[in-house]
Amino acid sequence: MFKKGKRAEVSNYRPVSLTCVSCKVMESLLKEELTKHLEGTGMLSKVQHGFCRGRSCLTNLLETFEDWTTAIDHGYGVDVIYLDYRKAFDTVWHSGLYTKLVGYGIDGRVLTWLKSFLQGRKMRVEVRGDHSDWVSVTSGVPQGSVLGPLLFLVFVNDIPEWIRTSVKMFAFDTKLWTRISTLEDSHALQGDLDKLMCWSDKWKLGFNPQKCKTMHIGHSVNKEYKMTTQGKVWKLDETKEERDLGVIVTNNLKPSQQCTKAASKARSILGWVKRQFGSLSKDEFLILYKTYVRPHMEFCIQAWSPYLQKDINCLESVQRRTTKMVRGLRDVPYDGRLKALGLYSLQQRRLRGDLIEVFKIMTDREKIDECQFFICSASSHLRGHSLKLYKPQTTRQVRQNFFSQRIIDTWNKLPGHIVESTSVNMFKNRPDDHRKDVGTKS
Repeated sequence: MFKKGKRAEVSNYRPVSLTCVSCKVMESLLKEELTKHLEGTGMLSKVQHGFCRGRSCLTNLLETFEDWTTAIDHGYGVDVIYLDYRKAFDTVWHSGLYTKLVGYGIDGRVLTWLKSFLQGRKMRVEVRGDHSDWVSVTSGVPQGSVLGPLLFLVFVNDIPEWIRTSVKMFAFDTKLWTRISTLEDSHALQGDLDKLMCWSDKWKLGFNPQKCKTMHIGHSVNKEYKMTTQGKVWKLDETKEERDLGVIVTNNLKPSQQCTKAASKARSILGWVKRQFGSLSKDEFLILYKTYVRPHMEFCIQAWSPYLQKDINCLESVQRRTTKMVRGLRDVPYDGRLKALGLYSLQQRRLRGDLIEVFKIMTDREKIDECQFFICSASSHLRGHSLKLYKPQTTRQVRQNFFSQRIIDTWNKLPGHIVESTSVNMFKNRPDDHRKDVGTKS
């Protein structure tokens, strides 16, 4: 499958294993038991958010931005290093993986089965009916398999043990950072980078230094970071903008670039829909809009929700334009179009999404520590529900408008019977007379 770059270069394609259904069923059974074992014993690292229950790109970004915006608000800067592995899934060292599996208590017949699953594999490529020669696969976990992602998590699970500064992972997407006030503060981050190079040499999972980047956030301390691999020293390139799990992050932490990119992508999909279908009925529009257009403007939105009016308008203009495609609604005012289609403004949906995410965190439906984001109110004389939150003083705009700060006042005003819902769906739907504040179900 094509990944990125020039389509004419073979190195820009990734192999995906096509396995039989019976194999995938067996893998699923084994994966379920291995996951129970690893999660039940607490062996999986808490900084890992990829392929883990209750964790996602959103939880990774929320924890990351929470730490960064807090540092900025306290007067610190942040140095971030984005790491890039060289063909991570394809270069997992089998002998090293078996050693780690045994260390996590996975042995006996299960280990024998896993060895048989990985060893003796061969691959070939088919293009328009022509086939390449068969090639033996001597390393890596099969991409496209059910067990592959979990085996990779096991292989990289000990990386945080080598790190003194902060680290977050989503499978092989890894970033390190530390707070910066003086040049000396960066030494610890460089030290952790050196340790990761030692880990890489030991476990034979190489980094691609040409694609590793460093970003300076909220300060002007000019520090260069270096990576030594295969006897060669590489100076990491500095970037002011990086795509982090699908979200554009800039060195001022403002969401303007992400808003522009999200709106641009949604408009391109909208243009495709318009060319293919022209005007649409209400039902056709709702299916196409909710499936292909709106998700681009709401992916991980709790982590980068816009607060500048120009950014809010940038996203809203897409929905404003899209709703004109419905037959009979072109000349109807925007509010009337939304009412006729049963939709709400994107700003209202973002508020609703924030409240749902708070509910998930406070009720442990997201496997992240609520204490990272919120402080429960210590006062027992407040009216309302029992889960009211304390709102600390903040000075920086980027912190004031981040998820964990902007939603507190709205959350504290919710009636008790909404906060005390026993499920996420109940929280979304209760009650009709509060839907204007909570949002509306899509």
